[in-house]
Amino acid sequence: MAITGAHTLFYTTELDAFRAVMRDALKLPVVAEDGGFMIFGLPETTMEPHAGPPELDIHPDDRATHEVSFMCDDLEATIEELRAKGVEFRGEPRDMGWGVVIIMVLPGGVETVLYEPADY
Repeated sequence: MAITGAHTLFYTTELDAFRAVMRDALKLPVVAEDGGFMIFGLPETTMEPHAGPPELDIHPDDRATHEVSFMCDDLEATIEELRAKGVEFRGEPRDMGWGVVIIMVLPGGVETVLYEPADY
């Protein structure tokens, strides 16, 4: 038996605005819509088992057990493009060694990492 994919969930209090950012700002393709659900396709994905707690403070009030991050090829250009589309960011980009990261704040206060991976 082989794993053929992964399904991710983001919980938000601003569902319509969140969906709009995924569709219009991040340009993720809608692969299914049914009964009030909207499922987006994602580009190639990686998974990294990691000892906790998280090294970035995207969950300052509670303990995170899972994280979803978005990768890009040019962080500065992506931030500029997404800000022009109304996407918010917290803080400034930080070089973590494994990549340059920033916290992206999505509708409903959902925080996730946007990063440009380091060249190895």
